[in-house]
Amino acid sequence: MTTILDRDTFGAFTRHTHAALPPSGTGSLTGLTFGAKDLYDIAGAHTGFGSPDWLGSHGPADVTAVAVQRLMDAGAEMVGRTHTDEMAWSLLGENAHYGTPVNVNAPGRVPGGSSSGSAAAVAGGLVDFALGSDTGGSVRLPASFCGVLGMRPSHGRVSLAGACALAPSFDTAGWFAREADVLERVGRVLLADDSPSRPVGRVLLAEDAFAWAGDAVTAALAEAVARVESLFGAAERVALAPQGLAGWIDDFRVLQSAEAWEAHGDWVTRVKPQFGPGVKERFAFAATLEPALVTKARAHRMTSAAHVHSLLGGDAVIVLPTTPGIAPMRGLPQDTLNAFRGQCIAMLAAAGMAGCPQITLPMGRIDGCPLGLSVIGAPGNDTQLLALAGALA
Repeated sequence: MTTILDRDTFGAFTRHTHAALPPSGTGSLTGLTFGAKDLYDIAGAHTGFGSPDWLGSHGPADVTAVAVQRLMDAGAEMVGRTHTDEMAWSLLGENAHYGTPVNVNAPGRVPGGSSSGSAAAVAGGLVDFALGSDTGGSVRLPASFCGVLGMRPSHGRVSLAGACALAPSFDTAGWFAREADVLERVGRVLLADDSPSRPVGRVLLAEDAFAWAGDAVTAALAEAVARVESLFGAAERVALAPQGLAGWIDDFRVLQSAEAWEAHGDWVTRVKPQFGPGVKERFAFAATLEPALVTKARAHRMTSAAHVHSLLGGDAVIVLPTTPGIAPMRGLPQDTLNAFRGQCIAMLAAAGMAGCPQITLPMGRIDGCPLGLSVIGAPGNDTQLLALAGALA
């Protein structure tokens, strides 16, 4: 009997933690297949979390993660587990231990992470949709790089019970699909929400985010922005971060690091895992983080979130580029990747800081490579974004 591993020529699925599960019910997802990021528990199986040391120091899970179970209860078949960056703490998709999945829509370039395998599997047509997770952009960024749709829900809307944590006040589930209809059907199941979606009242264009991304990105997404305005009305120009997007880089870094150390510091101290480049340095920083920096960053987060909420009100959406460019080439120096990662975080941080849902749509290209247009909604307006994606499709 063949499995997804026999068809996976993209390195999207794990072999060391492979698990497959049949549907446990019937419903709106009957007939669809999916992959689940290797940080979601499967009863009786080991969860890898992108780390050989994590895999070797944790026993099998007692129960299957709620999000995975909900998808199977609705009729979907889980065909395998997808690769994640180590400890889900990266944005590029290059795992020092397990390799880099192929970005089929941008050959020679990274798929993005940390939900690298999920994005690669959907882009490569191996599954109908895939489950990932998004803390600082780990669904939105790989969706943009791989040319698929990706959804980060409002913080707390989708259960993360049975999923490995990174930074709990930012962590969300997330999912990928090639078609807006499938993305919405999956979302309705995960959100457990069949209610009518809220209409888009106002469109806001994040002028500072477009300026941060640069002229090439702005030009590549101009037609997409015009399409949004033709459906939902002329956009009002606003500033996503009046004090400057660059300020969000340090604030997010400090808060994510503090929460990651709180979640895993005891394990790191006890096991002394052999982290790969980037992850090693991030945990080293987290271990020595000064409490005063955390307090300051939390205050900044409250201010930033309040501003984003005030812009959105109850019915507005904010349009911005998902990333400041297309996927970087594979194997670039770590310093180059870290600089690009910071540029990305400056644009991705808004939804995480404010607990908002964000959807990214493959509506642009540069040099033949995919580029996503993002739309942020008010907390709780997840189905509004899913319906918007359907209208744009």
